[in-house]
Amino acid sequence: MGKRDRSGLWMLLVLMFVLLFSVPVSATPVSEHGALSVSGNSLVDANGRAVQLKGVSTHGLAWFPEYINKEAFKSLRDDWGANAVRLALYTEEYGGYCSNGSKSQLKEKIQEGVRAATDLGMYVIIDWHVLSDQNPNKHKNEAIAFFREMAEKYKNQSNVLYEICNEPNGGTSWTQVKSYAEAVIKEIRAIDANAIILIGTPTWSQDADIAAKNPITGYQNLMYTFHFYAATHKDTYRKKLEAAVRAGLPVFVSEYGVCEASGNGSVNQTEADKWFTLLNRYGISYMAWNLSNKNESSSLLKSSCKKTSGWSASDLSESGTYVVRQMKGKLSGGTGGTSNGSSSSGAASGTSSKAKSVKASKKYCTVSVKKDGSWKKGKRYYTLYRVTIRNKSKYNISSWKLRVKFKYSIKKSDKWNGGFTFKKNYVTIRPVAWNKKIASKGKDTSVGFIVSSAKKKNPVVSVVWR
Repeated sequence: MGKRDRSGLWMLLVLMFVLLFSVPVSATPVSEHGALSVSGNSLVDANGRAVQLKGVSTHGLAWFPEYINKEAFKSLRDDWGANAVRLALYTEEYGGYCSNGSKSQLKEKIQEGVRAATDLGMYVIIDWHVLSDQNPNKHKNEAIAFFREMAEKYKNQSNVLYEICNEPNGGTSWTQVKSYAEAVIKEIRAIDANAIILIGTPTWSQDADIAAKNPITGYQNLMYTFHFYAATHKDTYRKKLEAAVRAGLPVFVSEYGVCEASGNGSVNQTEADKWFTLLNRYGISYMAWNLSNKNESSSLLKSSCKKTSGWSASDLSESGTYVVRQMKGKLSGGTGGTSNGSSSSGAASGTSSKAKSVKASKKYCTVSVKKDGSWKKGKRYYTLYRVTIRNKSKYNISSWKLRVKFKYSIKKSDKWNGGFTFKKNYVTIRPVAWNKKIASKGKDTSVGFIVSSAKKKNPVVSVVWR
């Protein structure tokens, strides 16, 4: 055999080896779609094709940082069917960026999330999570400085989107939101000319139809957010969204839930189905709230789930099961969860029908009210408390009521997952419908509140059943 023949045979063998043993590389969302842009009222990819982002929002980065990891996001992509993730940076709540949170630690958590999403070829939304501050202008200077820094850091990445105000509320008008948005957009565009920018709308991002009548001009690649919670927001709200879309407004549902607007309570899959019929009709992108095991209906994981990635179907709450089904994900093991993560929390659906039911008392339950952070604002001292009720008995708890007494007078600042009365130096707490019942050997950890005092130290004197 001549030298030329041997050379040809060698090349043929090399080619056969490559074909037999090479592993094909799967496309990622970003490798498939590239840089996104807005065309008319549609989100399109680098080839001008309509694209629908679908994914999950984290809960507050300061409260549930353990879910910001590459393995978690890989599970969202490969098992849940997500192509995007939203990083919720609260601005004013406890641990918030503009209140008493560590700016450096929170920005590092943002960087971890963006890095993980980028490595996995996913799109990622950096969410300036306005909520209790109500009007985004309250922290406009901080927002401008933050988004300047983010734009400088990520200006060369095609997968980063900026959400500049989560849910303006408390009577904040579109005129006020628009003024804020124009100031922030100007600063981002001076650095990053093309990234998608999401703009919140008034009334907890439900007034997209109002924004459609007077949209921001002079910039490209802007979208306007709409939020819904299916058990609360029904036909009237769907009409508002459709009116905005038909008026030509590019809309992005950057947060939704299958439960009530509180993030808790009942789940309504029938109404959620109606929402998705509408979203899919117009190709509207959507992000589910929220990736955590917090003991409330909107959490996508059961409260009993301790995993931070690699979840099976049995790890999911009722909301989580619905979300994965909508994104056409595929999970192994089990049939999915029940509302509120009740298997461990002992909510109504987790109680045993065979066990006797009794009212909570010292005989059957233990309760703790633990401080989980404090800070000073103006002349007052604020403290966050978390309540844990444990049913130590063999019976189901049918109802409960607590009174927490402080040494000095207090004022209400915030509360969640309960009915509260604040009076002088007392806080009385009653359950809401879904955490009224606690199963035998179960617990509820969902209730919390924030109070302020003129005294730096104002200890809890007593916690008694009523």
